Amino acid sequence: MQRLEIIANRSVEEDLFDQLKRRGLSPFYTKLPEVQGVGDSGPRQGDHVWPEENFLMIIYCEQSVANQLRDLVGELKRLFPDEGITMFSVQAQRLD
Repeated sequence: MQRLEIIANRSVEEDLFDQLKRRGLSPFYTKLPEVQGVGDSGPRQGDHVWPEENFLMIIYCEQSVANQLRDLVGELKRLFPDEGITMFSVQAQRLD
């Protein structure tokens, strides 16, 4: 099982969900709708100086779904090279 974190500018959020739907992907996720920080594409602070914000999706899924999501994120990065979108993945184990 993989834990994915997709961090992206809020301006691409609708495009991400549209692509999930088009590809028939419906992973379970947790979304934090407004997050601030600094990454490769600059500050996203949600204030008057740096007004943009990011969102964060946390997804737990099998490797095959992670591969499809990696491809989706890569496509979005090509379509919106200046908007800031990235994905991180780590191995996860469910403990219940």
